[in-house]
Amino acid sequence: MAVIELTDQPFFSNKNRAFWNLHSAGWAGAIAMRGAVALANGQSLSFLFIILLSAVTGYSISLLLSVVYRAVIERRPVVMWSTTLLAVTLGSVLYAYIDAWVAQTMRPTIDGSPFAQLWLGALYIDGILLGAWSALYYAINFFVRAEEQQDQMLRLEAQATSAQLTMLRYQLNPHFLFNTLNSISTLVLLKQTEQANAMLSRLSSFLRFTLINEAEAKVPLTQEIETLKLYLDIEKMRFEERLRPKFEIDPAVSEGLVPSLLLQPLVENAIKYAVTPKEEGADIIVAAQLVGHKIRITVSDTGPGLPVGQQNPMLSIGVGMANTRERLMQAYGDEQRFKHRIKSTGGFEVILELPYQTKKSLAALEEQAAGGGPKDTGPKDTGVKNGANVQGAVTI
Repeated sequence: MAVIELTDQPFFSNKNRAFWNLHSAGWAGAIAMRGAVALANGQSLSFLFIILLSAVTGYSISLLLSVVYRAVIERRPVVMWSTTLLAVTLGSVLYAYIDAWVAQTMRPTIDGSPFAQLWLGALYIDGILLGAWSALYYAINFFVRAEEQQDQMLRLEAQATSAQLTMLRYQLNPHFLFNTLNSISTLVLLKQTEQANAMLSRLSSFLRFTLINEAEAKVPLTQEIETLKLYLDIEKMRFEERLRPKFEIDPAVSEGLVPSLLLQPLVENAIKYAVTPKEEGADIIVAAQLVGHKIRITVSDTGPGLPVGQQNPMLSIGVGMANTRERLMQAYGDEQRFKHRIKSTGGFEVILELPYQTKKSLAALEEQAAGGGPKDTGPKDTGVKNGANVQGAVTI
């Protein structure tokens, strides 16, 4: 059994092929319409040959018109329309002359009217045909150009979004790198090579992860947590027992996708504003659970919270919150939620809510968007469970 892949391409993906298809179909339709009218009016079958010759003439003249239109379509409107009007007029005059000559030559006894009368009658019909053909030519070309401009704008918007996500992803706090490298230098000076090597190895692994994943990439929550633990291992070598991380991850959301390195800035802020100021340090709790069709992630600490008299929490947490908020907005739009608060028991808490997606569900949605046919994507808005039954090929 052979498998044939179905690849649906847009009709205008090949402009030359689309032009010839439409051009030929249009004149074939003109032949059919004029032939049906002639037969209905009692004309003989020989008259169909005259109609065929007329269509061939119109087919050829309209090809010449297309060359002219292609040369002026990007010119100023006054040049384009004046040239078009002149071309249609000359083309109609020539078209009518040939039609009148063919009619008078092939049917001298039936079409015994003067040549000028035959020419004027043909000029009316042929002028309408070429005028309609010209109008369709410009209409289709303007439509295709508008579609191309829209596609180009979408590509530019996607590139701008990707560039912005890249900037946000790689906006690592230089203090983290400085402090880590400074700690490694101190350990080397103290000849504590084993600890220095361990910290350097963890830093290398963490930075390698930031480079191998694309800025707009989404990773399973389990992978994000493992990377976060790697970061915390580095910081724990600096703060030792003062830094006490805890994780409460519901297994139901372990495969849920999140933007890579989404949580690192929030945890880094918690370390800076909760662990550093307190001699005894603080707990940092990262929790995740499934709430409806969304993943709710909470990053909280037991630090001092917001200083007395400070009303804007953004002032106490640097760029981490703004960075994370912007990344969520770029990735999910209005389908995400981001909020923060001071806990009644003390400390600060950040709550994220984002759609529950998995690699399997995203692959099914992408295939559906590519035109793979109707699919069952499970419960509304989840995009994840009861994954789609995708048929990507026809078997013969």
